[in-house]
Amino acid sequence: MNAKQSAPKGELTPQQTAASGLLPVESFEALGLPSSLTATMTRLGVTEPFPIQAATLPHALAGRDVLGRARTGSGKTLAFGLALLARTAGVRAEPKRPRALVLVPTRELAQQVSDALAPYAQTLDVRLATVVGGLAINRQAALLRAGADVVVATPGRLADLVSRRFCDLEQVRITVLDEADQMCDLGFLPQVSEILDQVRPDGQRLLFSATLDRNVDQLVRNYLHDPAVASLDRVAGSVTTMEHHVLNVHPADKYATATEIAARDGRVLMFLDTRAGVDQFTRHLRASGVRAAALHSGKSQPQRTHTLAQFKEGEITVLVATNVAARGIHIEALDLVVNVDPPADAKDYLHRGGRTARAGEAGNVVTLVTPNQRRDVNRIMTDARIRPTVTQVRSGEEKLTAITGAKRPPIEGKGSGNVAFRGMGTRPGRPKESRKAADARKAAEARAAARVRKSR
Repeated sequence: MNAKQSAPKGELTPQQTAASGLLPVESFEALGLPSSLTATMTRLGVTEPFPIQAATLPHALAGRDVLGRARTGSGKTLAFGLALLARTAGVRAEPKRPRALVLVPTRELAQQVSDALAPYAQTLDVRLATVVGGLAINRQAALLRAGADVVVATPGRLADLVSRRFCDLEQVRITVLDEADQMCDLGFLPQVSEILDQVRPDGQRLLFSATLDRNVDQLVRNYLHDPAVASLDRVAGSVTTMEHHVLNVHPADKYATATEIAARDGRVLMFLDTRAGVDQFTRHLRASGVRAAALHSGKSQPQRTHTLAQFKEGEITVLVATNVAARGIHIEALDLVVNVDPPADAKDYLHRGGRTARAGEAGNVVTLVTPNQRRDVNRIMTDARIRPTVTQVRSGEEKLTAITGAKRPPIEGKGSGNVAFRGMGTRPGRPKESRKAADARKAAEARAAARVRKSR
């Protein structure tokens, strides 16, 4: 069942762009973009603007601050990227002094933004550099010394480069904050504020996000000046091609059910809560003959990049991930996302689900729910303004196959049809994990995640 037309609980409700002056355009030709840029767009199949692009590009090209909300996969990158590149082209940056900046919360999103903008930057002879944690800082410093015009960065790594005097932000005249709410959620607000305090005070600021909740309000008040506001595609309400399913399962049957879903024909993205859970379930799927790989913050950046490339190219069919994959990852024709472990809140649910049904394609979001999780999942769905289809299922049932395409895994265990998966903390020879031990483990993982964030 599709989501209702309503914003998630706690979000700001800004006015529509039409109230702020310029009306949305109907074509890219009406924007007066450089002919070389429009030729590249045509070659790449970018011929008609998405709503967020049509609404915000006239303001961004005119140099006005922009506050934009649109669902993930709706074209936000080109909504700010085309204006940023067009307004930056023609004047070379000095060494270590970029002229434009794009801040993003994760390494994956930084790479996705860079990949999306690269062909247009090359057309306009704009030098693009990506600086993120997990990669050699000296190589990134060399790119900045060579004179990068536009820098796509995660806050932690950029702050590190600035503190080491490898980068000076005084000449930055256009600053983009992409997925600003996640930057706040990850604890980057102090670093983002410090960075914005160093760019040109009379510069242009463009803030884009799938959600604009009250965590972003401080950034809007302090750094955007009379912004043109676009709130066109609410995350929960606009994805009319997305189906939401809650599958009630017995705890003892949960991983057998998840394994059969993973063995389906076609790719699937599966979310679990912890890195340990992701690694253990991935090993189980491989033992079951399923081509699966793990993605989480404990992996190095080259490992994460390689895994994503394999998933996009179909070399692996199942990507098992923590919330690190909930944003900044675009996979063409991904029609199924599965929450093996339900998310913590409505925002996480919406962003996990946003990996499917992108750019108008169809998709399904499935959440496996045990009896003790039903109350929390009901609250999440209410906060997200979603009415899912609820079904009681068991592994091996036809209705599970009808909803997800589930099938028996290639390697069958004795009697059960699945290689045995004992779940978290119940390996042979190890006692079942107590609540106290589980809390201690989760606290340790949270501390490790915080250290990873600081390295970005």
